[in-house]
Amino acid sequence: MTEPTVPDVVVRHASTTWTHEGEHQTTRDLVVERPVAIVFNGTTVAVMMASPQDIEDFALGFALTEGYVKSRAEIERFEEIVHDKGTEARFWLVDTAADAFLDRRRAALGPMGCGLCGIDSLDEALRNVPPVGSGVRMSAEEIAQAPDALRARQPLHDQARAAHAAGFLIPKQGIYLAREDVGRHNALDKLCGALISDGIAPQSGAIVMTSRLSVDLVQKAAMIGCPTLIGVSAPSSLAVETAQEVGMTLIAFCRAGRFDILTGAERCA
Repeated sequence: MTEPTVPDVVVRHASTTWTHEGEHQTTRDLVVERPVAIVFNGTTVAVMMASPQDIEDFALGFALTEGYVKSRAEIERFEEIVHDKGTEARFWLVDTAADAFLDRRRAALGPMGCGLCGIDSLDEALRNVPPVGSGVRMSAEEIAQAPDALRARQPLHDQARAAHAAGFLIPKQGIYLAREDVGRHNALDKLCGALISDGIAPQSGAIVMTSRLSVDLVQKAAMIGCPTLIGVSAPSSLAVETAQEVGMTLIAFCRAGRFDILTGAERCA
């Protein structure tokens, strides 16, 4: 049996465009969205809808931010298996970690905007996350410029206009890493996985999102120990409450040369 080819990230589709001057035929580039199954030792724990790129980063980030593993050292090997209708991200755990994840079995196949799909209880949705460390201080100028710097690292969005991005801002270095996905939670998971894979300490900078800031994004950032989360749009009330509880700096409405600091102003110089 022939192995399926790696799926495209963008596909072109015929379109009829209407304006006041009339109709004309054109084409549109569309971001590809496919199911990605996260599998540990043969057991599927989640199925998420995601853009089919940076799958290992995505799976590792998801495993860490959702608490299935505590570190990359618990993972023995990784396989990416592409099927006609989706992709399997297969992790094989070391013996000491092989049983721990079974308590958190989860099956989720929901819309891309649902960051809490598959959660079994209200207590799990409002899970406790560890407090973040002191982190680094950043200048107001660096923070204000971060969204534009991240925007310059979004080739998928440039092509199809339908992708979120998550970037890692390091003081005096700018956006060091960036990842894109059709879903904002997936983009953050991809970034978290890439940071850990590259050996970049999450405490050394800030995560920048091209989206609103919901509680699950705060939880994910806290799970890898990142002390600062920046978004271009509004936060939810629970995101602010959770950021306050874990000692995180939460910055919202960061665009057009301005931003609001909701919590943790001491990290902003």
